[in-house]
Amino acid sequence: MAPKWRELADKLAEQIKRGEYAPGQQLPHIRELVDAGEGSKATVHAAYKALEAEGLVTSSRGHGTVVRQQVPLKRLGIARYDKAKWRDGDEVAFIADRVASGRAYRRNEQTQTVSLVEAPAEVADAHGLPVGAPVYARARLVKEGDQPTHTLTSYYRPEHVEGTRIVDPAPGPAGRGGGFRVLYDAGYEIDHMQERIFARAAKADEVSLLQLPPGEPVVELHRTTYTADGTVVEFAIGVHAASRFAWEYDFKVPDSAKDGEDQS
Repeated sequence: MAPKWRELADKLAEQIKRGEYAPGQQLPHIRELVDAGEGSKATVHAAYKALEAEGLVTSSRGHGTVVRQQVPLKRLGIARYDKAKWRDGDEVAFIADRVASGRAYRRNEQTQTVSLVEAPAEVADAHGLPVGAPVYARARLVKEGDQPTHTLTSYYRPEHVEGTRIVDPAPGPAGRGGGFRVLYDAGYEIDHMQERIFARAAKADEVSLLQLPPGEPVVELHRTTYTADGTVVEFAIGVHAASRFAWEYDFKVPDSAKDGEDQS
């Protein structure tokens, strides 16, 4: 026979799956379930911890126990950087993901800090600078509603961005079209980029910042952005809550043998 906390956890999980508790909705306070005869305080607490471990809810001080969004955001590949989105419109990358996912967004769901820092080794290597050289770090925390989805810190050479909106710490993207539009207007049109992603265990500060449930890993992204002549204009490091994104790529399949014949 299953313990009482497991029975309660299964009952609540079924209610969540049926939509009786919607994503973003807070579950009853522990005392309410105790008073309703669902078990002792310890029983309800154990049931809530089980739901959190199973990825159905998040618990945090001040927010209580809240049902998680079960359908992950699409994290687009090439399509999120389409120049028509940010050069000709105002659809910066995180907004492109929301639009593709059919989800609402507000520009101020991206907050940021900007500071002049000494380049760490991987940043210096990407930009071809000596370790410790001054670079601007533009650190963003992106949320969906009240729930953080990821962080992204972009590093720039001062001569590329000084005096531009990129170094303005105001919440939201760096003006219409965001950072890529700022670079474009400054004469640094992005041409190609390289992304590298890998999963790892979350660090303690990331668990707190991203409001991660126990044991959830993160996906770390390293993005290097180039102009047509090979100049690196941005090196970015992102940390994404693993369960909150589905990474989606759509690309033409190469045929290197045929391409080689065409060039001969």
